[in-house]
Amino acid sequence: MSYHNPYTPPRKSATFDDHTLAEIRRAAATGIYDIRGAGTKRKVPHFDDLLFLGASISRYPLEGYREKCDTTVVLGSRFAKKPITLKTPITIAGMSFGALSGNAKEALGRGATLAGTSTTTGDGGMTDEERGHSQTLVYQYLPSRYGMNPKDLRRADAIEVVVGQGAKPGGGGMLLGQKISDRVANMRNLPKGIDQRSACRHPDWTGPDDLEIKIMELREITDWEKPIYVKVGGARPYYDTALAVKAGADVVVLDGMQGGTAATQDVFIENVGMPTLACIRPAVQALQDLGMHRKVQLIISGGIRSGADVAKALALGADAVAIGTAALVALGDNDPKWEDEYQKLGTTAGAYDDWHEGKDPAGITTQDPELASRLDPIAAGRRLANYLKVMTLEAQTIARACGKNHLHNLEPEDLCALTMEAAAMAQIPLAGTNWYPGKGGF
Repeated sequence: MSYHNPYTPPRKSATFDDHTLAEIRRAAATGIYDIRGAGTKRKVPHFDDLLFLGASISRYPLEGYREKCDTTVVLGSRFAKKPITLKTPITIAGMSFGALSGNAKEALGRGATLAGTSTTTGDGGMTDEERGHSQTLVYQYLPSRYGMNPKDLRRADAIEVVVGQGAKPGGGGMLLGQKISDRVANMRNLPKGIDQRSACRHPDWTGPDDLEIKIMELREITDWEKPIYVKVGGARPYYDTALAVKAGADVVVLDGMQGGTAATQDVFIENVGMPTLACIRPAVQALQDLGMHRKVQLIISGGIRSGADVAKALALGADAVAIGTAALVALGDNDPKWEDEYQKLGTTAGAYDDWHEGKDPAGITTQDPELASRLDPIAAGRRLANYLKVMTLEAQTIARACGKNHLHNLEPEDLCALTMEAAAMAQIPLAGTNWYPGKGGF
């Protein structure tokens, strides 16, 4: 005899929630892992778990209307003959032509140039739209070598050697056949319409000693003019940062797990890597231990959304940040005005992450000419420039409130943490105390 208590509503499992049950059913029906774009959707400790301690009696604030707060940053001053000077420490992360439409790449270049910052090519090579509209362009040198050639290396303003990415450290990316148009196929030397998977490691080195040789080759090809970045996914940030410096990098780019991707396995996005907040302090510690902090610049990416995030990353020791997903939203991605079409794709604005399918109604993550034409690169570039301006102003506002006349003068002492996890990761005292987990005393 069974008995159901009419006073107790049915209770679902926290472990086997609706999403988990749906994924089990999908896997059982298809026999293949799920692929998607964007970044992790699980909640992890992030910059929201930190607060700034503004000035009062013990600290002296700056007046916003008459006292300057500098935002410029110089990248690549270690070895390069021509280091990069940017007006704002907010850069545009690498996103490929192939993953993005030509109009989207042009818009990124236009917006970055208006804001006085840099954009980055991503996998698959350099497009004329991007080079033509980017005052400062960083050329990504990836394991796939798609689109790589010495001419474009020399046309770039800096070179970023990509070892890993935050959404998939240790894994390669995907570009499905429906997005490999004639132009994409030609640039990547691939057959049109055939799924492509990028390599997870470079074919010509097996460790940091080989990386040092490769960096020297790139310097020779470019006559030692271009800053050389090394990008790593957030997995072992202390050692990866130290080894990148030892190999001769001018700049280290560190991408936490909240960083997005055009397409990879969902299980990768949600279960590999570390939160961005957990990556910064070990990387800064490595630079400090080597006597290279501020001499080798550190760029942090992965989930940067606002000027407050920028200020917090810089206070923890970064020199600059990079944005990807946020930049696409500024261009018009996941805009509610396309809600009816997102609904037809079985999703909703704000949740659309099937970028690999090439059906983006906003015309950003697609190679469909009709869809891509919906994005006006001039108007979208202005939106991005506006967003970058607001982020910079927000970061300046916070810095002034802390009494700092340059964003780089922000420091850990200006922060407190709201949670034990954030305090431990950032090594920032828990609010109301002078203690964080791992530090003696209370």
